[in-house]
Amino acid sequence: MKRKLKEEIKRIKEKDKKIKSFESENQNLKQENVKKEKENEKKEKKIKSFESENQNLKQEIQKKEKENQNLKSENENQKQENEKKDKILKQKDEEIQNIKLLFEKENQKEESKQNQNELLKILPQFSDSEIIKEKGYVKKLKQWINDNNFFSKMKKGFSAKRDGFNSKNWHKAVDNKGKTLIIIKTTEDFIFGGFTQVGWTNDKSKWREDNYDWGYIIDSNAFIFSLRNDKGDRKPEKFTIKQGEEEYAIEYDLDYGPSFGYDIWIDSDLQSGESNFGQSYNLPNGIKYDTNEAKSYLAGSFNEWVVDELETYFI
Repeated sequence: MKRKLKEEIKRIKEKDKKIKSFESENQNLKQENVKKEKENEKKEKKIKSFESENQNLKQEIQKKEKENQNLKSENENQKQENEKKDKILKQKDEEIQNIKLLFEKENQKEESKQNQNELLKILPQFSDSEIIKEKGYVKKLKQWINDNNFFSKMKKGFSAKRDGFNSKNWHKAVDNKGKTLIIIKTTEDFIFGGFTQVGWTNDKSKWREDNYDWGYIIDSNAFIFSLRNDKGDRKPEKFTIKQGEEEYAIEYDLDYGPSFGYDIWIDSDLQSGESNFGQSYNLPNGIKYDTNEAKSYLAGSFNEWVVDELETYFI
């Protein structure tokens, strides 16, 4: 009996011990829960703080976006205003440019009149020329030809624009006139030509050889010249006949226009032609015969140029 009682007491003590252990664990759990609750409260506060900051940032962003929108609107308005001002300035510039052009045209007309008056003083025969507009050209031609009698009496006996771009018309006006000056202007503003003391004649006894309907005419004093290239930066030059080529100075052919050897050859339409410069007439220093430089020197190319005007002067 006593033994059983002891055992019962022992069990009771063990139960108490377990209960105390459970209570201790519960107490620890409670403390941990309290600690976690405090941590959660802190986290919640932080979250609320972050949310508040985010809200403030959103409001700040919205404010900035609104400001940017206002700036864009202001910039757009400023841009439109600037475009209006630019348009007005362009219109003003155009007006000023037009006024300048008018003044320049008036000045050019005045200069042209003065040049024309000076040309009339130097040589009245060039007063109606479509090609010779500079007194420097007149002085050069007069110097090269060196014949005051010819210059004082010569006239423009043929103009392609006036009398027609046709070789028959040209021969009808020019044949058997003796000393003759040819001046050619291309559509690219090259000005060149030639002078012959003998002139074109259908008198076959004066031909070097009779080829039935064409022949070469001897002229030891013939020359060709260049007054202007397309850029206007070339000085006027005279090119004399080569020694030994005098008998090929000019060619007579009723079916074609004027021909100085084959250095200047004008077709029947008086608008196309070829320039094999250097065949019968002396080339400028440094330029070789049968090169592109030689073939393009007088008219800009060998045969791709177009005559704008061809004037012929004789007594």
